[in-house]
Amino acid sequence: MNDAAAVASEVADLVLEEALRQPRRPLGLATGRTMEPVYAALARRFAQLPPRQADRVRQGWLSYNLDEYVGLDPADPRGFTAVMDRLLVRPLGLDPQRVRLPQAGTADPAAAARRYGADLERHGGIGVQLLGLGLNGHVAFNEPPSGPATRCRCVRLRRSTRRQNAQDFGGDPDAVPERAITLGMAEILAAERILLVVTGAAKAEVLRRALEEPPTPELPASWLQRHPALSLHADAAARGEGRRR
Repeated sequence: MNDAAAVASEVADLVLEEALRQPRRPLGLATGRTMEPVYAALARRFAQLPPRQADRVRQGWLSYNLDEYVGLDPADPRGFTAVMDRLLVRPLGLDPQRVRLPQAGTADPAAAARRYGADLERHGGIGVQLLGLGLNGHVAFNEPPSGPATRCRCVRLRRSTRRQNAQDFGGDPDAVPERAITLGMAEILAAERILLVVTGAAKAEVLRRALEEPPTPELPASWLQRHPALSLHADAAARGEGRRR
């Protein structure tokens, strides 16, 4: 695939195929600019389904998002709960209770993280996991250093991550919350299948390192090499095609 639109279409088809499969484990969902075209393509595909298949998707839907900022109200448009409502819940007509995210507005985010991880475990863990890639090698909000055994927890975001996400906060990194609740590498690596979605030339070098260099806590995405069912969905720019050598 040479462009981001083709990547989004392919990934959307895979997610919809999984949503139609019954029985299945919960879907693992992600947010971020890389995922927005995926959800747009998914909504277009869903609108073309026969009514009985669409109802089957809605009735069988259960998903867990990777992360959420600590301290934002669920209705705050900058938070991932509101993003998923806009991009997924309303377009597909899903029950919001079946599109789950960490309850990060609580006064005790550590306890909220434990509850979220336990709820996912009760439902069998992730089946197919959508996953993006941060410029510093983080996946979900597992900032470096993160080992493969880390579990759902409250984390402090690095300055580089807050800069990367500042676009949603008026361009001000200081407005991005300092903490988030995230699923850990352990929950991600326990998924049956991982769809790693990466687009844009800015991600080419970190993607290369994540897939080719020895796994290390300093590059959390590198632990994905150990997954037996990891598939990469990247455009030509993210694959580094056309770079000078």
